[in-house]
Amino acid sequence: MLDRLTSMAIFVRVADLGSFTAAAAEFGLSTQMVSKHIMALEQQLGSRLLHRTTRKQSLTEIGHLYHERCQVILAEVEAAEALTEQARAVPRGRLRINAPVTFGSQSLVPLVTRYLRKYPEVEVDLTLSDRLVDPIEEGYEAVIRLGPINDSTTLVARPLAPYRLIACASPAYLAEHGKPETPADLLVHECLGFAYWFGTLGRNWRFSRDSCIYDAPVNGRLQINDWKGLLHAALEGFGITLGYEAALTEALSAGRLVRILPDYEGPSRPMHLLYAADQRMTPKLRYFIDDVVATFA
Repeated sequence: MLDRLTSMAIFVRVADLGSFTAAAAEFGLSTQMVSKHIMALEQQLGSRLLHRTTRKQSLTEIGHLYHERCQVILAEVEAAEALTEQARAVPRGRLRINAPVTFGSQSLVPLVTRYLRKYPEVEVDLTLSDRLVDPIEEGYEAVIRLGPINDSTTLVARPLAPYRLIACASPAYLAEHGKPETPADLLVHECLGFAYWFGTLGRNWRFSRDSCIYDAPVNGRLQINDWKGLLHAALEGFGITLGYEAALTEALSAGRLVRILPDYEGPSRPMHLLYAADQRMTPKLRYFIDDVVATFA
């Protein structure tokens, strides 16, 4: 039994070229085999597709309609096969990524190392920075961004789990200064500030409980533009820090820090994975996006 898709492809070329012989040469078949494919289609359809003459083949009325549909079907098949080939393609090449410093070092780097082990032909250039970068202007294929997204017309923004912050202090600090019981109590404490917190987050720490929002004014004499510096200051007992939950896990588990206001949800910021809307989806980028979304969505 002849393959129908092959017969369709041969029919389209016979119609386009106007010749059994030309189509046979293109497919590497005999003219008799080309004729068999056309006759098989006509038998299946119960209609003649071609007017046959000794000089040139031309389409019947049904042939014209069938030719148009065959072109659409063959194009869809070709597109589906291209997607399959792309899916099987091996990720390779250099992938440039940008991410916030704390999230990148604490959470993204382990994902990147796993990704590199899976795809040995990929190299990753990961830049950790807390400034707002433009993926298109600065040539990053993927960017993790905290905060609202304003340039959604040129970028695809895949939502990730919010960047949650919790308040902590060392046992020594709490023994000396007391433990805050409500967000309002923070006003009389030494609250360590992250220098990249612009706007209200630097002066007010927002907490929530039972659908109620509590904006707590805070004071602090020390601001640092690096999370590790803030962590060390907190561990030294200088003040209360508001930090990325995943980055505090080890210190909390070891008892070197104690979470304060555990009955309140700390501030959180939206987090997205960004890439250019018109960017070609290479295997290295597609698999990286899949890993990030699966891990952090």
